[in-house]
Amino acid sequence: VQLQASGGGLVQAGGSLRLSCAASGLTFNNYAMGWFRQAPGKEREFVAAVSGSGDKTFYADSVKGRFTISRDNAKNTVYLQMNSLKPEDTAVYYCAADRGILTTSGRSYDHWGQGTLVTVSS
Repeated sequence: VQLQASGGGLVQAGGSLRLSCAASGLTFNNYAMGWFRQAPGKEREFVAAVSGSGDKTFYADSVKGRFTISRDNAKNTVYLQMNSLKPEDTAVYYCAADRGILTTSGRSYDHWGQGTLVTVSS
């Protein structure tokens, strides 16, 4: 299984970025997909998750109303649209795949991508 995250970069506060995560080696629609992030010196935290069919989503309170997770099962890809970015959103963002139920717990996820760096300047 491979998860390839992309789309990170440097953006000013208030700007937008869209992250993508392309999956291979798994039956994509059997997996819930999540985005997590880890800022320097901090623990990894949950950001958003979407069910295998795409009909259910969860968001961390810190990103609700600003971030949107979606997936295209025909392309084996999950997206994270990030709007109204804040400096505190600066982190390495990881995508992950969970064969079980939709969850916010990183411990439940079976496969992880390599991460993509998002830097938001003030």
